[in-house]
Amino acid sequence: MSELVFFLEEPSAKEMLKSVLPQILPDTYIPRYVVFEGKQDLEKRLPGKLKAWKSHGAKFVVMRDQDSGCCFIIKSNLVNECRNSGKPDALVRIACHELESFYLGDLAAVAKSIGPNNLAEKQNRAKFRDPDKLSNASQELKRIAPNYQKISGSRDISKYLDITNNRSKSFNALISGVKRLVDES
Repeated sequence: MSELVFFLEEPSAKEMLKSVLPQILPDTYIPRYVVFEGKQDLEKRLPGKLKAWKSHGAKFVVMRDQDSGCCFIIKSNLVNECRNSGKPDALVRIACHELESFYLGDLAAVAKSIGPNNLAEKQNRAKFRDPDKLSNASQELKRIAPNYQKISGSRDISKYLDITNNRSKSFNALISGVKRLVDES
């Protein structure tokens, strides 16, 4: 068995991955989750955690929200931290702008999980065609799905996410990156 270790900014990302990963990971991989207390905590403690991880053959994924920062700078800094920590092959993925962009990229999943039932028909509206452009994805999700709560919503919505048909480019980059990472072994 091989380990695929995810370093995550928040618990809601773990909840999302727990539903999505079984759809893409071979049985030979065991996912592990290291959840930090926000992006500053992740950036501060990531190097030490990477250096301390000694399992032979483990692969690493670092995932963080873009929020209001520059995606390219954030990713570059995290890639450098991974390289400097002896894990140059770590996959770094940025949720543009927030994890909720992944859910806005599949409004049918939101409708099936927390409602309202008519959300899927909004997917072709301009703002939901490219949800990664929304700088306030969590607010937008809360507006159209008032029952949304960060952790339980991530758990519920992710059960229905269609990993082959999502409008969020950053979600698709995460999925394709993880697939490529495990296929390389």
